[in-house]
Amino acid sequence: MDSALGKNPTGGNAGSAGTGIEDFDIRAYLRLDLMPHFMCPGCGHGIALRALLWAVHELAIPKDRLAIVSGIGCSGRVGAYIDANTFHTTHGRPLAFATGLALARPDLEIVVITGDGDCLAIGGNHLIHACRRNLHMTCIMLNNEIYGMTGGQVSPTTAENRMTTTTPAGNTEPAFNACALAAAAGASLVGRGITLQTPALKNLMKEGLAHRGFSFLEVISDCTEIFGRKNDLGSSPEMILRQKSQMRPEYFGNVVDEPFRPNAMKTGILSRNERPEYGDAYRAAMVSTRATASHGHG
Repeated sequence: MDSALGKNPTGGNAGSAGTGIEDFDIRAYLRLDLMPHFMCPGCGHGIALRALLWAVHELAIPKDRLAIVSGIGCSGRVGAYIDANTFHTTHGRPLAFATGLALARPDLEIVVITGDGDCLAIGGNHLIHACRRNLHMTCIMLNNEIYGMTGGQVSPTTAENRMTTTTPAGNTEPAFNACALAAAAGASLVGRGITLQTPALKNLMKEGLAHRGFSFLEVISDCTEIFGRKNDLGSSPEMILRQKSQMRPEYFGNVVDEPFRPNAMKTGILSRNERPEYGDAYRAAMVSTRATASHGHG
């Protein structure tokens, strides 16, 4: 990461680049020819995208060293708008693609953008082993509790009693705690942020990007058009403001009769476990193997 500091998004010397929001122009990091974007009005994924690019800007990571890998779903389309090296992969497989990329190109800063369905359902096994290996990459899971793009089906993180197209009487399954899974599987940095607090979310993403190892960041993102409408959760501002009551329900009243999620959420860095990065260990083993083989032939 140190080699990226002091450079502008195109790879030259930055001068004052990366000093903060006052010099951050998101348009410099977007494929403007793809605008207008496909995201619904009020979608939290756009806020998460802004926080990520703000973090990239402050760390002065050159665009030619930034690799964005995404899967299928609304979250998967987010990466297409970033003017960097982008890979739109198959459903549930972005971490598998990113694993190969990280081993082949350790010089890149790899960010996986995935959703709660993409990451935890069909992609759950890939997440477990990505955490276990501890390759240097940042996995950002945008959690809006639903399969928004493909019809509004229940997802692994849908809260109990919520309505979806596949749970018309209310969801009866308990929601998946993705951060607890990532920590238990060995991710060396685990964190959670919310779209309501964009500067804090940006700082969390900076921590994830700068961490040497596998960083798993859950981002609570609201789906107004599909999830919100089905559950009468109000407008996009109401859904975003409800994130306050989810974090500290004793201090903030709910905007609607029922909270979006029933439990108080912990945010920020949830766990940090410094341990060897797999790519470094793998390359060191290859050097040792080659040296042993060469010595044996000699």
